Amino acid sequence: MGQDFWDARRWHREFESKQVLVMTAQILLNILRHSIIKMDSIHLLILDECHHAVKKHPYSLVMSEFYHTTPKEKRPAVFGMTASPVNLKGVSSQEDCAIKIRNLESKLDSIVCTIKDRRELEKHVPTPLETVVLYDTAGTLWSLHEQIKHMEATVEEAARCSSRRSKWKFMGARDAGSKEELRLVYGVSERTESDGAANLIQKLRAINYALAELGQWCAYKVAHSFLTAMQNDERANHQLDVKFQESYLKKVVILLHCQLSEGAVINDGDKSEIISNTDVHSMDEIEEGELLNSHAVSGGEHVDEIIGAAVADGKVTPKVQALIKILLKYQQTEDFRAIIFVERVVAALVLPKVLLELPSLSFIRCASLIGHNNNQEMRTSQMQDTIAKFRDGRITLLVATSVAEEGLDIRQCNVVIRFDLAKTVLAYIQSRGRARKPGSDYILMLERGNLSHETFLRNARNSEETLRKEALERTDISRLKGNPRLTSVEAVPESIYQVESTGAVVSLNSAVGLIHFYCSQLPSDRYSLLRPEFIMKKHRRSDGLVEYSCKLQLPCNAAFEKLEGSLCSSMRLAQQAVCLAACKKLHEMGAFTDMLLPDKGAGEEGEKIEQNDECDSLPGTSRHREFYPEGVAEILQGEWILYGKEGCQNLAEFQLYMYAVKSSSVGNSKDPFLSQVSDFAILFGNELDAEVLSMSMDLFVARTMITKASLIYRGPVKITGSQLLLLKSFHVRLMSIVLDVDVDPSTTPWDISKAYLFVPVIAEIHFDAIKVIDWNQIEDIVNSNAWQNPLQRARPDVFLGTNERTLGGDRREYGYGKLRHRMAFGQKVHPTYGIRGAVAQFDIVKAAGLVPFQPSVEFLDDGYKFTDTLYMADRSIDVTDLVGKIVTAAHSGKRFFVDSVHSDMNAENSFPRKEGYLGPLEYGSYADYYRQKYGVDLMHKKQPLIRARGVSYCKNLLSPRFEHTDALEVESIESLDKTYYVFLPPELCLIHPLPGNLVRGAQRLPSIMKRVESTLLAIQLKKKINYPIPSSKVLEALTAASCQETVCYERAELLGDAYLKWVVSRFLFLKHPQKHEGQLTRMRQQMVSNMVLYQYALNKGIQSYIQADRFSPSRWAAPGVLPVFDEEMKESDDLFFGEEIPACDSELQKDLYDDDSVEDGREDGEIECDSSCYRVLSRVKTLADVVEALIGIYYVEGGKNAVNHLMRWIGIQVEFSLQELEFVKPKAISESISRSVDFDALEGALNVKFRNKGLLVEAITHASRPSAGVSCYQRLEFVGDAVLDHLITRHLFFTYTDLPPGRLTDLRAAAVNNENFARVAVKHKLHLHLRHGSSALETQIREFVKEVQEELLKPGFNSFGLGDCKAPKVLGDIVESIAGAMFLDNDLDTSVVWKVFQPLLHPVVTPETLPIHPVRELQERCQQQAEGLEYKASRIANVATVEVFIDGVQIGIAQNSQKKMAQKLAARNALVFLKEIEEKEKEKENESKKDGSNGGKKSCGQVFTRQALNDICLRRQWPMPQYRCVNEGGPAHAKKFIYAVRVNTTDRGWTEECIGEPMPSVKKAKDSAGVLLLELLKQVYPERQQ
Repeated sequence: MGQDFWDARRWHREFESKQVLVMTAQILLNILRHSIIKMDSIHLLILDECHHAVKKHPYSLVMSEFYHTTPKEKRPAVFGMTASPVNLKGVSSQEDCAIKIRNLESKLDSIVCTIKDRRELEKHVPTPLETVVLYDTAGTLWSLHEQIKHMEATVEEAARCSSRRSKWKFMGARDAGSKEELRLVYGVSERTESDGAANLIQKLRAINYALAELGQWCAYKVAHSFLTAMQNDERANHQLDVKFQESYLKKVVILLHCQLSEGAVINDGDKSEIISNTDVHSMDEIEEGELLNSHAVSGGEHVDEIIGAAVADGKVTPKVQALIKILLKYQQTEDFRAIIFVERVVAALVLPKVLLELPSLSFIRCASLIGHNNNQEMRTSQMQDTIAKFRDGRITLLVATSVAEEGLDIRQCNVVIRFDLAKTVLAYIQSRGRARKPGSDYILMLERGNLSHETFLRNARNSEETLRKEALERTDISRLKGNPRLTSVEAVPESIYQVESTGAVVSLNSAVGLIHFYCSQLPSDRYSLLRPEFIMKKHRRSDGLVEYSCKLQLPCNAAFEKLEGSLCSSMRLAQQAVCLAACKKLHEMGAFTDMLLPDKGAGEEGEKIEQNDECDSLPGTSRHREFYPEGVAEILQGEWILYGKEGCQNLAEFQLYMYAVKSSSVGNSKDPFLSQVSDFAILFGNELDAEVLSMSMDLFVARTMITKASLIYRGPVKITGSQLLLLKSFHVRLMSIVLDVDVDPSTTPWDISKAYLFVPVIAEIHFDAIKVIDWNQIEDIVNSNAWQNPLQRARPDVFLGTNERTLGGDRREYGYGKLRHRMAFGQKVHPTYGIRGAVAQFDIVKAAGLVPFQPSVEFLDDGYKFTDTLYMADRSIDVTDLVGKIVTAAHSGKRFFVDSVHSDMNAENSFPRKEGYLGPLEYGSYADYYRQKYGVDLMHKKQPLIRARGVSYCKNLLSPRFEHTDALEVESIESLDKTYYVFLPPELCLIHPLPGNLVRGAQRLPSIMKRVESTLLAIQLKKKINYPIPSSKVLEALTAASCQETVCYERAELLGDAYLKWVVSRFLFLKHPQKHEGQLTRMRQQMVSNMVLYQYALNKGIQSYIQADRFSPSRWAAPGVLPVFDEEMKESDDLFFGEEIPACDSELQKDLYDDDSVEDGREDGEIECDSSCYRVLSRVKTLADVVEALIGIYYVEGGKNAVNHLMRWIGIQVEFSLQELEFVKPKAISESISRSVDFDALEGALNVKFRNKGLLVEAITHASRPSAGVSCYQRLEFVGDAVLDHLITRHLFFTYTDLPPGRLTDLRAAAVNNENFARVAVKHKLHLHLRHGSSALETQIREFVKEVQEELLKPGFNSFGLGDCKAPKVLGDIVESIAGAMFLDNDLDTSVVWKVFQPLLHPVVTPETLPIHPVRELQERCQQQAEGLEYKASRIANVATVEVFIDGVQIGIAQNSQKKMAQKLAARNALVFLKEIEEKEKEKENESKKDGSNGGKKSCGQVFTRQALNDICLRRQWPMPQYRCVNEGGPAHAKKFIYAVRVNTTDRGWTEECIGEPMPSVKKAKDSAGVLLLELLKQVYPERQQ
């Protein structure tokens, strides 16, 4: 749960939201001591097992330190519960009992009460029948005992001789009191597992205990289980201490190895007698030394068929034999449920194994139940699981330690056996209370002739009755007032240290534990055991009295290292006194917070970003998104744009500024329309910044052609009011068509924040800018009557009262949904309703008045000749005038550019087949097509057809819109550059008032203006920052990769991230010389975290400047033409284009000659544009990234002065004064250390001379090295890591200027990682100079060096951290710490560090040598192939096995002692296997090509399964197939989909539903189902499939 480490804010949240809190006594004591809660805030204090409130137990300390020191009127009520108020071996008299009860009452400020009538209690808690079983004393196996004890002595001697200072040497670690206090107070234990000798001695003593109490066979089981656990330990490969234990345990296993031999079967007539409380001879009547013989179990009886002579041989003790016999009595007991209480954990672990091996006890299912305070501890979840199994009967016997005496309530338990006698009266009573079922047995096992056993049992029974009598009658002990046996509740004056601001307190009692806790929170690894050391000194006074002083030695990375304590009367008091003084000093130095808890770094309470109860993402997380208004540059504002509205007509003349749009094309295209575009200018109310004129932008107008656009200043123009109104009307008419927004110039709203207008210009050059404007064209367009026809305006569906997009049509198709729904003229729905592209009958459109009535023209069938005049839907026109114009198709509402008129074609020509279609002709002629599909009977069938191209929707030209392929054949390039045309009957076409070249030119304006607006925002932000750098670079820092433009901030963000990390690390390192590496790391995280940078960005309003989404013209707001956007349409966009719409697949078969083929004007190979919002939908992380990108850009463009200026403006304070460098003075090092370090060799390897040798010594000193006045390298590693990260990132950034951001990130990751640095350390033999004190670390380094040397022997090989062996982190750390030392030694000059480290790091990774992690490579490959990837890991002994599965098939496996390494090797093996398969398939394809077979085509057949189904449905005029998701499951990385498909045939109805196989992607799942449906259709329609 982690409550031990909750901060104050988390506790206060709990207090505010909960009324009742359940916690351990120690946690309550902790939060009271640290003043997280006050005693007067508690109303009711319930203490379970309150008899523990004695001596130094947390209950007692809570009451004495806080309850009794609180004013009486503010104290909480106390309610205590216990089975016995006295927790001792017994009471000697009634008076003794009264004193102990009175002391508990005083401590808890309560009164003891109990029930008077036990019969009432018996109804609910029946008392079990108590019986006693005696067993014989076991024979002693002297030889085995002596050999094991000799091993203990040998291990102790080895521990003393170890070069590392053992924990036994120091009083503090040896003192069980302080160690226990540490475990109890702060929930952490010293990691004694790394001390092999100490841990092994515990194991040997446990084995010896099992040998004496349970026999040789049980002792062998114990030793074998210890050895197996050791061999399964992952650390066994590299921890020398573990190997040390393993060697001795193997000897013990060999020594104790034995088998149980066959023996006599139990005699049915032999019945052992048992003493019960109801026997004539009760235990009370037995005198000491006198025992009955009838109930003893002798050593010669055999209670199981395989026990044999085991008891006589000492393999099993009589005690175990007696237990087996007891259990056999319950063989026929229904619903048997028993608990066996043992004293030692080793007995609890081994007895179930013994009992399970006995055939006669096969009716028993047993398990162990032990607590946490031991080396073989059970986790809480394991304990709960075991208890649950015992409760429901899956386990029938529990062998438990004292952990089960309290709080375990199992109603079904009917037998309790005390295998080891209880130590206290309370344990005796409580263990008996576990037998809850009526008629239960409570069996006590006593050793024959053991007087202490008999005496305890007698005293326990007497004490229980005495306690009950005292609780009811209460002895008068007023005469004993002042007796020292009666404890006082008055607070004894004690030395404490209290923080006035919070009230947090530390006393002599808690100081030792707090110091231990502080050390446990210091940064460390598995090789360093950080703990306080106490060195005692004895002082003899002149009067003969002895006093003690204690010297405290803290780890080398603590705030201070040594402290001398004062003289005290005892060793324990001296230890407490020096710890109390240390706590005070740590608080004064800032190492403790005001809550007297270890300081983890500034603001740690806000560090953790948690999910709220509703699982909503919080600011600063990657999933969190917020809407921000789109930023508009202030320079674009102007009230002149409002002219014409009421109250805005007072000015007769306006001065505006004209900027012409200059375009030049690069590349060629076969599309003639790309060069036939009109020129435009933009009128602004203010003169723009000169930087805008230097800006050039690439417009991706076609696959093979790019247009470079820029603005040219034409000068100021004076515009009259009437001219302004005319320009505004033209602007609205033009942009409403370009942006597909139906607005009227007279009613459209204008916004002063965007005040500019688009105007057409003529090619002639005039000195007067106003004459450049094409006023004639403007007037013709504005005054055209065609705008009165809704078909000629944007979105005719709006006029007709419906939004076509919600009716299943295309987003650019105007199909008159209102007419489809019989909302006009009561007509029936057209039979083709619901088919994509279908519209209502043409006569209904005409009846609506949308097409003017034209008189019929007589054409002679044979004599008609074309005379250059065409009769359109609204008027007649000359052919030459028609070419280049835009026409609107009256039957579909779509617009087309007129390319030419084909006099050789008319409506009677045969209608062409669809490409690839082999079935019968669907339409006989064009006239037939329009009649069948649209209900139009053409009147002028002899007229020539118009060849036209669809007017595509306005595109984002700022993004490369075409898929890029490295190698394309000539034929494929030509096909991709193909232009699609349609043929239209003139009589169905309305001539649009806007010329084609004008619209084509205007379609580029949104992209151009979007870039201008973004640049103006960048210029505005640059002026706010007030430091001169190119605004184009500022724009780069503001442009996210999601915009999909040619520039983005990711490269700059990478550099800025490294620079920010460096300057913040440098600042913190210099400002806080007393903070350890863990605190500095957390403080740095607080200063550079996304959440903090996000807040900085918000404070400066940067969110309004960011370009966070791909530009979408349909969502862009032009002046006077606001986009049509609503949430309903946005949510439905995905539905129309997702795979769930069956009709979408039919689009694969477009008719190149049908006017419906122009769905969205998208060219082949063009990537579909997303539908973004005109508001910026920004991920919060984006704001943090932009801040880092700005830092990177300012660093590149202006150096350190520029970036420091920027960071000051943002609010990041990282500047420091020279006074803060004082601590970097030369550190004095002792002569012994100087002699131990080979400075010449080390500096020779680095090729540098250190001025401050102390820094170099610190850089190579590990925390496991005993402190001798030298700190460990952790602080230097903190700053060195940031320095190297910055230097390497800067090197890569400036070396590979054209490298994409993703590849640059990969390069940085390969160059800056611990694995790579560790190999650098080995290559230059830096590891030989490492100062440490861990034999385990030494072994691991030796093994790693051997592996690296083998790697280096491979020619040209450099793994860059992706080798096959895992490096000890220490080796990479010292490379970073040496960099940090060098940085400080050279007065914070990074250039010197790079000059030294560049050759050390050689060869630095390059794009050519960049390795890809096998796990990542396999993941990306499977994502591309839509394959399901899954890893399965297992561990046997100390070997981890990882298997790789793709689509459920195992393709790779590897083993290693480390799971991550095994995963990497397994992924590598899988890649090798896949590449071999691919090579074999290529060989087969080549062979099949040589043989002329069609094998290659067959292998690709299933890819087009859905397309084949769609073809069949089109030929037969069936509706499209219907797919259904049957199941979707599996983990996120290995999802499986199952789809079903069916089709509705016209002659037989619905087919059977075909369900496919589980597949890793939706497409593959649909194909799998589609294959089955194809086979079914072949069976049903065999003759037609030919």
